[in-house]
Order: sequence, then structure tokens, then C-alpha cells
Amino acid sequence: MKALWRPLSGAVILIGFAVFVEHYLGWAALLAPWRQLPWWEIALAAVLTLCSYWVRAARLFDYFRAEMRGRFALCVKLTLQHNLLNNLLPMRSGELSFPVLMSRYYAVPALRSVPALLWFRALDLHSLAIFALLALQPFTISTALIIAALLLWLPLPLLAFLFAHRLRASLRQRDHGGWRGKLGQLLTGLPDGQAAFWRAWGWTLANWAAKLLAFAWVLSFFIDISIPAAWMGAIAGDLTSVLPVHGIAGAGTYEAGVVAGLMPYGVSAAAALAAAVNLHLFLLGTTLVSGALSLFIKGARHG
Repeated sequence: MKALWRPLSGAVILIGFAVFVEHYLGWAALLAPWRQLPWWEIALAAVLTLCSYWVRAARLFDYFRAEMRGRFALCVKLTLQHNLLNNLLPMRSGELSFPVLMSRYYAVPALRSVPALLWFRALDLHSLAIFALLALQPFTISTALIIAALLLWLPLPLLAFLFAHRLRASLRQRDHGGWRGKLGQLLTGLPDGQAAFWRAWGWTLANWAAKLLAFAWVLSFFIDISIPAAWMGAIAGDLTSVLPVHGIAGAGTYEAGVVAGLMPYGVSAAAALAAAVNLHLFLLGTTLVSGALSLFIKGARHG
């Protein structure tokens, strides 16, 4: 019964959201702006989004360079498939595909791939928060306060890495059993040195800069808003992925996040919802296209 709870709740949210949009806005009116958009703008935004996926694959490839050496195309395939499952499956269950794909394509055990995934997600959240702080500038919050918040927030990944690195070194000095031994094994999935840490952080910032630029631009296709507002809407939508409950393909919760990000900038709820739905459709479209493209990417698997 518990196994059915997630897919059933996700389906209920999806159906309920589709009915709500039809009643509140009407799907025909909501989708009408797509016919007036220049095709090249949509194509350019899609290419920029695909570039962010490439950067994400480069981060993964750089992190597992020993296991993936000479097989970058396969890494891109893995990244696109993981992204597809992550965006379509409810309750973030698509994350479970990452250790499975890493084992299938590169024979990397879950004990190494799962800690790396958790590290990537921590860097992702940290980067999103940085961009969110920068987008707060138009509000009455003083510049000095924003700078102070950034100065306190920026070093957190480095401090976490240094702490974990020291803890791992301490555990290696002794033959620990039980939970200490398991903790030591998990820590082996974190960056080996500061060079690997800085590269992973740099790839993460580049990935989110490209993705948020594309999504903020798409939002501006459907609603007249400032650049900081568009960035905040795109950021808030992505932040909903960490929620414990959301619909299939993020339906409903993603839009709620975008609306929540836009409304403090004086955007009406109806206009924000229409733009959020269209942005989500763009996200799902690029996800499906990139997932389909992954089927044509060849690359030698392990063994």
C-alpha cells in the first residue's frame, strides 16, 4: 500500500491541476501565445537549456574522470536519461535512477555514486540560493545586507568539504566498524582534493547560470516582467523539486513555485500562473527531446 501512495498522489495532483487550469484560465487561451512566438527564440532557448545539460554532464565526467575516461558521450547519455526520469517521475523518485545508471554504464557502485549525487544536490541548492540573493536587489533590502548574506553563504560548500575531508582522514587512520565504517565509506564519494572541489563548484555555477538564463528568457516570452523577477520565478520553480510531495512531472507544484517567485514583484496571480504553465511546458518539451536524443548516443559500456 505504501508503494502505491507516491504514484497515486502524484496522479491525483496532476489531474487536479489540469482541471484547475482549464477552469481558471482555459488551456486554449493559455497555449495561444505559442503561435505568435518567433521559432528562433524558442529554438535558441532550447539550445541554451541543452547546453546546461552538457555542462551538467561535464561536471559528472570531471568528477568521475577515472571511471569515465574516454567515454564522455556515454556520460551525456546517462545525464540526459537521469534528467528525463527526474523530471517526469513524482516525488523525486527519478533520483534513484542515478546509481542504477552509474552501475549499468560505468560499474560504479552505489556506495560511491550516491554520496556524489548528494554532494551535487547540495552544490545545486547552494548555487540557486546565490542567484536568488542576487535577484533580491530590487527590493527594499539594502545592498549591504545582501552582500553580508552572500559573504556568509558563499563559503559554506568549502567549509563542508574541509570538514568532510578532515573527518575522512581521521576515519582512515583507524579501522572502524559499524556506522563509523559506513560513514568512512560514504565519505570516499566526496571530492578527493581541493582542485576537484573547485571544478565541481565551477561546473555547478555554470550549469545554473545557463539554465536560469534560458528559463528566465522563456518566462519573458509570456509575461512583461523585469529580469530579476524572471530569474526569481525560474529559481522558485526549480526549488520545488526538493518538496516531499509533488505531481507527476512536477505538475502543480512547479507552477506554484514560479507563481510564488513572481508575485512579490507585483505580478497578478492569473498572469503568473499562465507564464508558469508555459515555462513548465517548455521544460518538459526540452526534457523529452533530450531524452529522445539520448537513445541515439552511442558509447561503450563497462565490460
